[in-house]
Amino acid sequence: MKEKFMRFMQGRYGVDSLSRFTIGAALVCILLANFMGRSRAGVLLNTLGLAAIVYTYFRIFSKNIQKRYAENQKYLAVTANIRMRFQKEKNLMAERRTNHIYTCPGCGQKIRIPRGKGKIEIECPKCRTKFVKRS
Repeated sequence: MKEKFMRFMQGRYGVDSLSRFTIGAALVCILLANFMGRSRAGVLLNTLGLAAIVYTYFRIFSKNIQKRYAENQKYLAVTANIRMRFQKEKNLMAERRTNHIYTCPGCGQKIRIPRGKGKIEIECPKCRTKFVKRS
């Protein structure tokens, strides 16, 4: 069975970032439609969700790889700033386990200090303002 599916998928585009986003958006639309019941908004969301699922599977099974690749690249270019912001916050949270991150009162520069140093005097590398913090 697995080999049959692998043979079927040969020459087809497959799953990419845009496909993952559209299937996620479709599921959110369908869940919201279930909460709204049979109102116009619920029917509209349900229809949008089903259309997004059909479009996602169309993209996954498409043999026009160049066009699907171009669509994905356009999506990645549009969402680059948002994805970069989330990645930056994720890295900042991971870094907080080992470091304190202080903001300079003079210029707003973020300064990273290792944890466990006790009470220390910090000099901002940007504006040379000195301030005391407990690490």
